[in-house]
Amino acid sequence: MTQRQPAKPKPIAAARKPSTRRKRATKLKRDAILSMFSKLKASNPEPETELEYTDPYTLVVAVALSAQATDTGVNKATRVLFADADTPQKMVDLGEDGIRERIKSLGLFRNKAKNVLALSQMILADFGGEVPQTREELELLPGVGRKTANVVLNTAFGQPTIAVDTHIFRVSNRTGLAPGKDVREVEDNLERVVPDAFKRDAHHWLILHGRYICKARKPACNRCVIREECLFKDKTA
Repeated sequence: MTQRQPAKPKPIAAARKPSTRRKRATKLKRDAILSMFSKLKASNPEPETELEYTDPYTLVVAVALSAQATDTGVNKATRVLFADADTPQKMVDLGEDGIRERIKSLGLFRNKAKNVLALSQMILADFGGEVPQTREELELLPGVGRKTANVVLNTAFGQPTIAVDTHIFRVSNRTGLAPGKDVREVEDNLERVVPDAFKRDAHHWLILHGRYICKARKPACNRCVIREECLFKDKTA
């Protein structure tokens, strides 16, 4: 009787190495990006935030209050609030009840009042009454996340940061400028592709463009200054 030979083991397939290829940060060519920002600058040479503020502290408070609220609504509330408390010490003296009463027209006003009081206390206790000028320190403040910190760094201190909100997220994906699946990916891509000469004001150009032209439901493509560079397939007539 012939003894059956054991089957030879199959060679183990080599593990596939993970791809090290970096995902493209933009779908646009560099010339198109330069043209895009040149046109945005020409249409609005000195863009500014629509939030009303007088100094870095009032800006921090205004941006912290702007979550799930319009700039118009925030401005209406802060006109009342800042009339009585436009410094960290005055805000602490006003107290949580006083803050809450003055911002109750805003959504989430109870939690926002707690954060405004707490961030004011921290600015006094840990930063000598001055708003810190680094992202890491700003993010230590209650109610201040990366987006708020980027807005303050850019608007109050002139740093070339880009805060990605829903408008900038939409414009970046829709145009092909800096597509990404979340706000952090879009921010990182914008940092990579926006030319240095335009980074200081890129945040404001993109947010205003998304707010008034590249709107979510029906973009006003007929009034868009960057229509030629945009890759959006469903442009409106």
